[in-house]
Amino acid sequence: MNMEKHKNSFARLLEIMNVLREKCPWDKEQTLESLRTLTIEETYELADAIIDNDLQEVKKELGDLLLHIVFYAKIGDEKGAFDISDVIENLNEKLIYRHPHIFGDAEVKDTKEVLENWEQLKLKEKGGNKTVLEGVPKSLPALIKAYRIQDKVRGVGFDWDERDQVWGKVAEELDELKVELKADSSSLEAEQEFGDLFFSLINAARLYGINPENALERTNLKFIKRFNYLEEKTLKQGINLKEMPLVEMDKIWEEAKKLD
Repeated sequence: MNMEKHKNSFARLLEIMNVLREKCPWDKEQTLESLRTLTIEETYELADAIIDNDLQEVKKELGDLLLHIVFYAKIGDEKGAFDISDVIENLNEKLIYRHPHIFGDAEVKDTKEVLENWEQLKLKEKGGNKTVLEGVPKSLPALIKAYRIQDKVRGVGFDWDERDQVWGKVAEELDELKVELKADSSSLEAEQEFGDLFFSLINAARLYGINPENALERTNLKFIKRFNYLEEKTLKQGINLKEMPLVEMDKIWEEAKKLD
């Protein structure tokens, strides 16, 4: 690792940011609030590049995110609150504190214990989260938020003793949903039961080491690929999908499945 090269590159980035903030009309107008939605967009673009396994695009999107971090730090410096050195030093201290099995004398036997210690240490940090779930961002998408909530409470021991126990809960939630749907209950009641079922399925995924967000996205991409095949084939035949019987669609769909 060429540390001198890294230092020079980072120093140049900070210099460029200073110039942009001073002379560029758009950059001068930005605030923490105005950058927020742009940062979220850049994060999703990075996620897309990772899904596509496009390393060159990953490099580009990491640069965009780094720019945002430097931008936020610049604004923080202007407000007299913090600068980029404070950001980095805070991170350094946190990494050392939360890895006592590396930088201290704590002992762990596996990843599970590392994560449990991590959550416990977060609760003890001065100025840190006062409750277990306080650190879960409110603006997280619901699926990811459910996973993080379950992972957080697992860190303090609120979890199934055996992972196969979760299937009883999944079956229970499915039965409750069927009851509401059969009774033609209000949309709110049915929605609540759907939510409970989703939550239990996400919990099952977590217990079996499956990332539910990744799993669902793989299914999304698979469906898109198959449907695009269906649509492309019907267009070549001069047929409008709206005019094709479902039984014919199913035949082409089965063809698409064989191409996965």
